[in-house]
Amino acid sequence: MSKVVKQLMISDLQAQLGDCREVLVVDVSKLDGVTTNKWRLGLQKKQIHVLGVKNALAAKALSDIGLPGIRDVLKGPSALVWGGEDIVALAKEITEAVKQLQKLEIKGGAVGETSLSAEQVDSLSKSPGRRELLSQIAGLIRSPGGRLAGAIQGPGGRLAGCVKAIGDKEGGDVAA
Repeated sequence: MSKVVKQLMISDLQAQLGDCREVLVVDVSKLDGVTTNKWRLGLQKKQIHVLGVKNALAAKALSDIGLPGIRDVLKGPSALVWGGEDIVALAKEITEAVKQLQKLEIKGGAVGETSLSAEQVDSLSKSPGRRELLSQIAGLIRSPGGRLAGAIQGPGGRLAGCVKAIGDKEGGDVAA
């Protein structure tokens, strides 16, 4: 392959990845064509992309855009997987697919300059995702305010109830 063709392939891969800096690498070589196609179509609906790559070109393209850690996992037949909501959602989708499709294999991945092994991808899939973390943070932020409102409302409610009872009692005597 000429240098010009290689450079075009590298540029094309970089353009497809865009600003994505979270990539997983899988081995789909043991899957049959129909299964692979169904799996890819299912991922496509979730905005997840799969691309079979030549390892040397992928390593060059990815290290040029800030993913040098991916070189460690690009060995043998490889397909890049990227997209989705975040890296945790992507890892969850891929590990779920590995459980369903026994022949699919996770090789690893990269998040920025950090390389991930297959075991790290599996443990990452078990951690909370972006939405879950944001909801936990929002709950933690709301918690002190809710406690303060409850503390103010409790005695204030009792005081208002006492004032109303006294008012009703006095109002009842005046009418009689």
